[in-house]
Amino acid sequence: MPSLPDMTTPNVAELARDQGGQGPRDVLAETPELKPALFEWLCRMGDSTLVLGHRLSEWCGRGPALEEDIAVANVALDLIGHTQMWLGLAAEVEEGGRSVDDLAYLRDVMRFRNIKLAELPNGDIGRTLMRQFLFDAWHHLMLERLVQSSVTEVAEIAAKALKEVTYHLGRSSDLVIRLGDGTAESHARMQEALDLLWPYTGEMFTGDAVDETVAEAGVAPRPEDLRAAWTALVTEVLFEATLSVPENGDVHRGGKQGRHTEHLGYLLAEMQFLQRAYPGAEW
Repeated sequence: MPSLPDMTTPNVAELARDQGGQGPRDVLAETPELKPALFEWLCRMGDSTLVLGHRLSEWCGRGPALEEDIAVANVALDLIGHTQMWLGLAAEVEEGGRSVDDLAYLRDVMRFRNIKLAELPNGDIGRTLMRQFLFDAWHHLMLERLVQSSVTEVAEIAAKALKEVTYHLGRSSDLVIRLGDGTAESHARMQEALDLLWPYTGEMFTGDAVDETVAEAGVAPRPEDLRAAWTALVTEVLFEATLSVPENGDVHRGGKQGRHTEHLGYLLAEMQFLQRAYPGAEW
């Protein structure tokens, strides 16, 4: 299996001090025009982990093996935990009186900002694992850069999430290799999954005005700056898995701007049902 980057826990306080890191209120006090873009960007991060986490939760009790059932559920819990941090910070930045639960459960489909890759149906376990690997490779690279964010809270969230995502990436890489270089049937299914999902990957590296604004403020890297490293990592794993890399990964975009596939509406109808049917309900 290709060697993955070693993960040592960053000293976020030290990084923030060395780089002049500030809290969101301090940053917005100096550059109030950043507020809409920062809120939008935080929703993009939180919505992608929320939607993918919910998709993975659909495997709970249905996995092809007990070990895989538990592992996928644990990854889902990790991603939903990341969501709570990202959307919690988004609610703080917005200062509109909405909570993290309001953002998760009371926004309509066109207000969600997740990438389209995250919302696609699970399919068989091979497709689920391939989707996870493609996402994990991007997620890991993004979090590595966010540890150096100019906003201290963003760097802290990234440092916490990076520990878990390092495991996610190692696990999904290993399984893609094992299944791709496995039996004739497993190889065929993994190639089919790759061919289906690849056209959705370009969105992760397509920037817009929101991305440019937060990049100029030092909050996050430009999406396109991650493409080369992601391509190198993914290509290495796929080569070992004996899978052929498709040609075009820049076909389906728009999720970050609220233009989604038909699948997201059905997902949100299930995920948001309890809160919408019983407003304000608490456990």
